[in-house]
Amino acid sequence: MPLLLTFFVVVSSLQTNAQSHHGGQIKGIVTTIDGAPAQGIAVKIKNTTKGTVANTNGSFEFKNLPHGSYTIEFSMVGYETSTADAVLTEEKPSADLLVQLDFSSRKLDEVIISSGGNRFAKKESDDVSKMPISNMENPQVYSVVSKELMKEQIVTDYNSAFKNVPGAGIAEVRNQGRTTSISRGFATPQLVRNGVGSFTYSTIDPANLERIEVIKGPSATLFGSTLSSFGGLFNRVTKKPFDVFKGEVSFSAGSWDLNRLTLDINTPLNADKSALLRVNTALHSERSFQDAGFARNFLIAPSFSYAVNDRLTLLLDVEFSGYKSTSPMRVTPATRGKARSVTELGMPYKLSYANNTINYAGQQYNIFGQIKYKLSPEWTSQTIVSRTRSSADGNVVGLTILTDSTLRQTVTNQDYPYYGTDFQQNFIGDFHLGPLRNRIVAGIDVYSLRATRNDASVNMPAINFKRPGNAYNNFNISKVAPLFATATFTNLVSFNERTYSAYASDVLNITDRLLAMASLRIDRYSNLGTYFPSIDSTGGAFKQTALSPKFGVVYQVVKDKISIFGNYMNGFSNVSGSDFFGNTFKPNRANQLEGGVKLDYSFVTATFSYYDIAVSDVTRDDPEHVNYSIQDGTQVSKGFEAELIANPAPGLNIVAGFTYNDSKYTKSNESIQGYRPTTAGPPRMANLWISYRLVKGAAKGLGVGFGGIYGSESFQSNTKTFTFTIPSYTVLDASIFYDKPKFRIGLKVDNLTSEKYWSYRLAAQNPLKVTGNITFKF
Repeated sequence: MPLLLTFFVVVSSLQTNAQSHHGGQIKGIVTTIDGAPAQGIAVKIKNTTKGTVANTNGSFEFKNLPHGSYTIEFSMVGYETSTADAVLTEEKPSADLLVQLDFSSRKLDEVIISSGGNRFAKKESDDVSKMPISNMENPQVYSVVSKELMKEQIVTDYNSAFKNVPGAGIAEVRNQGRTTSISRGFATPQLVRNGVGSFTYSTIDPANLERIEVIKGPSATLFGSTLSSFGGLFNRVTKKPFDVFKGEVSFSAGSWDLNRLTLDINTPLNADKSALLRVNTALHSERSFQDAGFARNFLIAPSFSYAVNDRLTLLLDVEFSGYKSTSPMRVTPATRGKARSVTELGMPYKLSYANNTINYAGQQYNIFGQIKYKLSPEWTSQTIVSRTRSSADGNVVGLTILTDSTLRQTVTNQDYPYYGTDFQQNFIGDFHLGPLRNRIVAGIDVYSLRATRNDASVNMPAINFKRPGNAYNNFNISKVAPLFATATFTNLVSFNERTYSAYASDVLNITDRLLAMASLRIDRYSNLGTYFPSIDSTGGAFKQTALSPKFGVVYQVVKDKISIFGNYMNGFSNVSGSDFFGNTFKPNRANQLEGGVKLDYSFVTATFSYYDIAVSDVTRDDPEHVNYSIQDGTQVSKGFEAELIANPAPGLNIVAGFTYNDSKYTKSNESIQGYRPTTAGPPRMANLWISYRLVKGAAKGLGVGFGGIYGSESFQSNTKTFTFTIPSYTVLDASIFYDKPKFRIGLKVDNLTSEKYWSYRLAAQNPLKVTGNITFKF
């Protein structure tokens, strides 16, 4: 690493000297009045032919300029031109400009859309590193799915948005409606909202989403092990108020009786626009393409901000939702049957083996409060409190394959609420120590999670799943409910844990092109164990302490346009129990080494990376002591990821991704030694979305879109004695839309060819689906 840093410093010095011989330079950053990067702004040197466009960071640069005085113009269609002056001399051959334009990022978004810019390349985030650094300065890989992309694709359910995330795969939907996706070969739940813990174990409505951020690699250093997997984490960023009155009302209707109504209203509450309010709501109902299955939900999400003065800002952001639904399909194959794939199993695709009278209800709230205080020009204090509750009450269904022709339906009656609290205090600084710029975050985090569980399960008689006959009609709540009279219910506190953490991260500008990041987190995890009130007993309590470091280096080969990066990241996962000799288990560890290239021009944003994640201290069965475990297992997950977001011509936008992942157990039980984990998903996945809209003429705003997703063959079971595969899939989508300042009309067709494909839980996915949308803007 020291040799690598020395090389970068020497190269940077040589390039700086070369520039001084050839002439001066003018560079800078353009932002909107609310501090967002002004991507797509035209930047021109007045009275010359030199011009460029600000990239997604809002950065621009002119090189090899003769010494003298210059006037720089900043313009965007529909807005007045702004100017800034710069003087280059022998003593000062370069000029750095920081320009703020007098319109909000919301207005800029509309201009970018109408002018056909790189509309989906909005990568800048304060949550990814908990401090304001640009994508090109960040040695970590992350993807962003913006609300603009979700609107164009008429996304009506949360899981559909992940078609745009490289390597996310088909969502695994669990009983309470909660979602788990894949990241770098690891199952990754959805537990982060606005950068802090939000233990939402229920259906998420996309109406209040500003964007989804997917942070790749072990991310415990800044977010903690309870919120991230060894593959990364998913952060839901909600819509916040802004300083002009604006609103949208939107209605979508489609296949299988889809009806969806959403409303988004934003308004200042006083004359000086210090108090702002935004409210998002949604009503949603649809049925399954199968014979049974439905979902009905509502969402109301107000967000209020108040600028007390120039230094103090308060934010209160709330989501409240309720839903009623049948549980998603989950199928367990028979290990003794002849069928070795879901296609060989031959379950009729349109049969659910469920019943609409057997359903459950859910409720959730997310409360997010933030206090931001400007301590000085260099330091900001950020205090956050997040409170969550999500619950599922009622009946859920599971299917167990008994033979190649029979299955058993299991019904679980449950009352399962989760309660979460996250308190965070951050101090964010941007200052110089001599010539070196430091951007730093230091904070503490206190996180708690508690869940109670009261449930019982009953089994129904076996039925022939290929020809169920009258037995299929006997599965309903009137036949199932009496069975619970003699069932045994469990009543316990299933989760009761606390995590106390402190962390710090520093990004150091060694030169204006060479940056180094160093981060460290310490976690004190306390699991209070499982409490059984019937016997007034608690079992499984334990405490663990873990350190999680992270290091990264970025060198900008071309300032703000081409970066090469490398990182070392560490993650951990707490493990309960002890071995035969009474030694308490340590947390699992995952160490990632990664390197790659990032590009960010006005017309293309791209990331190419190779990673190697080594997991150690995995528990496995003790071969010498029955019913005990030892902690010497290992697992590797390595691969390549590519993401491209491009605007090669006015109105033409491309979002594409490809991932290859090689995961296997390298030291484990004999039954899985050397095998790919079933939760790793397909080894190869790809996504594509291409859209074109007219940006001038009488039909301006008319556009079409086409794309899809691909996944190679994967496993539901993968052991030495039993393998059960899920076939590869290619799912194609298309849309047509007409987007005007006052309205938007769109038509989307998902799964054009009615491809049959399944999730990891062997849930059949939607065939061809048509959705129409009309949106009025005011």
